[in-house]
Amino acid sequence: MTASTFDIGGERAVRRLGFGAMHLPVSPAQDRERGIAVARHAVRLGVNLIDTAQLYSWGRNEELLAEALHPYPAELLVATKVGVAPPGPGRQADIDGRPEFLRSQVDEGLRRLRLDRIELLQLHRVDTKVPLADQVGALAELRTAGKIAHIGLSEVTVAQLAEAGKITEIATVQNRYSVLDREYEDVVDACAAAGIGFMPWRPVHPATVTPGEVTAVAAELDATPAQVALAWLLRRTPVMLPIPGTGSLAHLEENVAAAELSLTDEQFVRLDAVARP
Repeated sequence: MTASTFDIGGERAVRRLGFGAMHLPVSPAQDRERGIAVARHAVRLGVNLIDTAQLYSWGRNEELLAEALHPYPAELLVATKVGVAPPGPGRQADIDGRPEFLRSQVDEGLRRLRLDRIELLQLHRVDTKVPLADQVGALAELRTAGKIAHIGLSEVTVAQLAEAGKITEIATVQNRYSVLDREYEDVVDACAAAGIGFMPWRPVHPATVTPGEVTAVAAELDATPAQVALAWLLRRTPVMLPIPGTGSLAHLEENVAAAELSLTDEQFVRLDAVARP
């Protein structure tokens, strides 16, 4: 039986199966109400780790979560991400890791989420135009100032994780990863060795539903392929924190139920062999 909780930063316990808010609709009004209902139902189902980002609808996703859930339950951790500049006159959206920009986005996130402190603030992407030490250092300063509790990174390599760890404590990493997508296998292993939470985005690969081992195991367990994919992630390592997202109440319930699905040793080995690099 795998552990059901993980301590982010060694001190903030969350249930390991979280929720990604990216797919929650923010408009029009009728769809927005559905998004609010899904967010609230996730909390009712026991989810206490919700992931959002300034990039998601350029802040409106954060505002929707605040409308749905504020004042937040004491056990709920809302994580957000900064580091992408929105499009403007004559420019496209782009990664921006300048310290002054990160500081301004954190302040905007605090306002939109109606928080005094962001419990988990993640750098959405490393800006190759700015020294990593400057980007992570700016977040460390914000933590010292009391605006951030824990710092995470997204889409990083093992080398970048090691470099950042020399500057400040890194609590989580959010890279793309699933049973059918193992590009960042080495990052998962590095996080497991260091006790860093790994929050895979796109934890259910679109090809999961095609015939293969995932669908075969799903048939054996009378489960859905998505549930099997999530169960495999939860067993892969105790630091794994999947954050499947949806705008559907039924799909949300299906995902949350995956936390109770148990794979046999033989099933786990079969799935583990599917996409090893």
